[in-house]
Amino acid sequence: MKKILAICVFLGLSMSAVQAQTVPPPTVAARAWLVLDATSNQVLGAQNPTMRIEPASLAKIMTAYLVFAAIKDKKLDANQQVRVSTKAWKVDPSSSKMFIDPATPVKVIDLLYGLIVQSGNDAAVALAEAVAGSEETFVVMMNSEAARLGLKSTRFANSHGLPHPDNYTTAADLSVLAQRLIQDYPEGYKIYSTRQYTYNKITQPNRNRLLWLDPSVDGMKTGHTSSAGFSLISSAHRSNGNGERRLISVVLGTNSDAERAQESQKLLNWGFQNFDTVKLYAKNQVVATPEVWKGTSNAVKIGFARDTYVTVPRGMAEKLKPVLERKTPLIAPIAQDSTVATLKMVAEGKTVVELPLVALEQINQASLFGRAWDSVRLWIK
Repeated sequence: MKKILAICVFLGLSMSAVQAQTVPPPTVAARAWLVLDATSNQVLGAQNPTMRIEPASLAKIMTAYLVFAAIKDKKLDANQQVRVSTKAWKVDPSSSKMFIDPATPVKVIDLLYGLIVQSGNDAAVALAEAVAGSEETFVVMMNSEAARLGLKSTRFANSHGLPHPDNYTTAADLSVLAQRLIQDYPEGYKIYSTRQYTYNKITQPNRNRLLWLDPSVDGMKTGHTSSAGFSLISSAHRSNGNGERRLISVVLGTNSDAERAQESQKLLNWGFQNFDTVKLYAKNQVVATPEVWKGTSNAVKIGFARDTYVTVPRGMAEKLKPVLERKTPLIAPIAQDSTVATLKMVAEGKTVVELPLVALEQINQASLFGRAWDSVRLWIK
């Protein structure tokens, strides 16, 4: 439990949200694992989530993230052709490749499929050079982006993840990276569901076995080296009576290709079958209108800046009750989107999750007379 609480602090989650999760996780044959409900941003279970591991080809998720960003920012076009360098062509010949050739320019979109579906290390280098001019400069971008995303225990040494002392990450960091790619680049993420891809008359299958075994799985990425073992980040999207949910499982360091798929499937099923994710409030929905002092208005509308969900053990959702705790008194000026209160969701006398409430509007200061009058009222109160 201490390890799960630690990772929840890292992810910015409420510790009480995890303490309320009483469903025991399955036994998982992996060095480290984590299950994240991407809808509510809650960790459902984890083992060794902050243990440093070698990312192997899971590093390619960051490579794809930066390529998608470059396309979005119009620094790169998906249909533009890029030259293949000798470095990209010669990348470790014993590793996975999409078989590009210096004599034939390649479209960025083909390289993306080669990177994501075929796990081509040559594609990773070619894309890195297309974005940054050199792989070395691209690696600087990878580490800068990792810092921006809050991946505090991650460092990259190359674009593909082949073994290097400065290539390391954690299950916790990888869950954040996977979630951000799905959230920030949903169109690009669709490539991860492609089961096979043909380039240069060579057809290669996606190594993610769950794409064939579970129709709800639409990604994400496999990784393997002899030192890292077999790893898989998988994501599944299912719907039930409470709406749609997405789970992300990170399974690191299993003994075989089949085992990483089996353990990932086990975790996804556990998360979907034993927990419900419910929508509490919609974006900008008014939760309360507490009193304001010394302001141009006597009250302020408070709520959430985005749709807010909570994940609880199955059967507990109908027992949830909101308890508002606010800073008193609320004194103007109050900036829009500033945190002004806390909403606790309580079930059976236990706090399930604590959520920050923000001001949905700006409240300016009242006139000098108004502020003086409220000062008197507060003193009397």
